[in-house]
Order: sequence, then structure tokens, then C-alpha cells
Amino acid sequence: MQGRAIRAVRRVGVRLACAALLAALPLLALAQRVEGERAQASGLYQAEVPVRSQTEAERDAGLGRALAQVLGKLTGDRAVAGRPGVREELAKAKDYLAGFDYRQDEGVSASGVPTFQTVLVARFRPEAVDDLVDMLGLPVWPEPRPKPVLWLAIDDGSGPRLVGLGQVNAARSILDAAKARGYALGLPAGNAAEQAAVGAIWRGDTGAIATLSARYSPPMQLIGKLYRSTGGWQADWQFVDRGKLLAKWSNTHPDARRAMAGGAEGAADALFKRYARAGSGAAPASVRVRIEGLASGDDYLRVVGYLNGLSSVRALRPLAASPQALDLELDLAGGGLAGFNRMLARAGLLQAQEGAEGGMPTYRLVRP
Repeated sequence: MQGRAIRAVRRVGVRLACAALLAALPLLALAQRVEGERAQASGLYQAEVPVRSQTEAERDAGLGRALAQVLGKLTGDRAVAGRPGVREELAKAKDYLAGFDYRQDEGVSASGVPTFQTVLVARFRPEAVDDLVDMLGLPVWPEPRPKPVLWLAIDDGSGPRLVGLGQVNAARSILDAAKARGYALGLPAGNAAEQAAVGAIWRGDTGAIATLSARYSPPMQLIGKLYRSTGGWQADWQFVDRGKLLAKWSNTHPDARRAMAGGAEGAADALFKRYARAGSGAAPASVRVRIEGLASGDDYLRVVGYLNGLSSVRALRPLAASPQALDLELDLAGGGLAGFNRMLARAGLLQAQEGAEGGMPTYRLVRP
């Protein structure tokens, strides 16, 4: 009797365990899918940056860096964060955000110790970022972007060898660096004739490489050689567009991957210098505006404080004040008056008035 009771309890326990396992299967499958789907940035309006943790403060700082990376890709300017008005908007990166994810990258240090890096993958709203570029009058690197052919020879001590499509992983750092700057690099197929061109790469014969590269499009070549040097690695680069040498530079680093990535940075700088368009907004040194509808000193402080906080306003000088209006002189960022008006429209605090007297841009304070 006691044995039958024990067996019954066991059968019930097995059924409960099976039911629990079946119920958990969808969750296990979901967990496997999430683990298998690694978040990655793609396109001009997405970026990924390393962060120390997933705290809100660390995420906010990371979003600012990610937005700077997106603006760098859109404009082609690696120093875009230093342009007037940009730094203030980077602090408001959440206002442009469409969504974000995290990714855990595993690696191995130079000493062989496993490493783990948390990466923030941020996706920004294209229309909002485009609006920011227009408001600040930033340069624009138009699409479609060219895809130069990378002719890279590496000598690790056993003689120079060409990096072709079959060795794509060896060029991963420079390909990723180009992607982070908003364009792509292509690799040659690596056939026998191309492998034999290593000597031309090593002696800097751009004409021979341009002839060999004629089968590829566009007629742009990033030609580089990477070799060991004192203290690490050195890379020598030449960037050629339609047979014309646009830039020539070298970079060194203890890490071969970092030295290699410098080729993508230099090529991006050359492409930006040649093809980026100036910002679309007017860029006067200063503009006079009139503010109407101020009924008190509090209104004055509110408007002046608001204008001083705008990214597009570099300086503000009161010119005249009366019970009817306040006249100001504003020094504006690259977007000029057009960018200033677009920025005002976002907040709705000041409303532009039609038919302003004397042609002076006039705005009225909007009360809550």
C-alpha cells in the first residue's frame, strides 16, 4: 500500500515536471533567439559605442557619443562634434532616439586573458537627425557614397602579401572603421595577377594599381602597406580618385588592427574634403530680431534664458527695450536664420510673425 502511494506520488511529480518543461519551452526558445540575434548597427542613422555598464547615466553618455558618430557619418566630418551648436545637442541625444539595444562582445587580451565589453547599439530617427543637420547648417556628404577598392599588402615578417576577398577577416578592422565613418571599402578578388601586384603596392606605384583596378568600380583606390616597425606597426597610405592622388599619410600603433584602421579614417577625410556639400542654411555673422508680447520682467528673463540655451545661438546682445517689444542682436550658428526658425518651431515658445515692420524678423511670446 505504501509502495503504491509512493509510485503514485512519483507519477504525479513526473507529470508536473513534464508540464513545467513544456511550459518553459517557448521561453527557452525565445531566450535562444535573443542570444542568437546580436544587436548590430546598420545604416547611417545607427551607431554602436562601448559602455561600462547599463546604468542610465552611462547610457545617456553613450547616446551622446553615438549621435556624434551618426553626425560624423552623415557629414563626413570626424570633428563635427566641435562645430558650433553640436555639443549642446549631443547632450539631448535622447530627443533624437528611436530605440537602443545592448550587446556583449567577448575577446582575448594581448596576454591571453578573456575580455568582455558591453556595447550600446543606438538607433536614431532619420527625420529628426536630418532636421538637426539643417538647423545647424552642417555639411552634408551626399549619397550614394563611393566604395573605393582597398589594395592592402601586409608584411608580418615573412614577406608582403595581398589581402583579397579570401582574407576578409584580416582586414576586418579597416572595413569596420570605414563603416563607422559612413562608407564601405571593397576588396579585390585576389587572383594570381593581383597577388603579383604586391610589389607595386610596396613601392607606391599608384598608376600600376589603378590600371589593375580598372575592372572594379568606382575608379578609386585606397592603397596601403602594413609592416612591423619600432614599437609596433606602421601603415603607409595613398588615396587615388580617377588617377589623381588626393591624399598620402602614414600612421603607427602598437596594435596592427589600429594601425590598419587609420587607412579608413584618412580615406574618409579625403572623401569629405572632395565631395561634402556646405550646409544649406544661411550663415550671417549676426541678425537683429524683435520679440513682442513681453508683459513683465519675468517674461524678459524667460525669453533671454531660453534663447541663451539654444544650440543655434552663439551670443545674444539686447539692443532696445520698450513696453511693446524687445530688440536683440543674435550671433547664430551655421544654420543661420532658417535654422534658428526651425529650432524655435520645435519648442513653440516664440511664434514667428508675418509682415514684420522694416523687414526685421519678429516673434511673439506664446503664453501657456
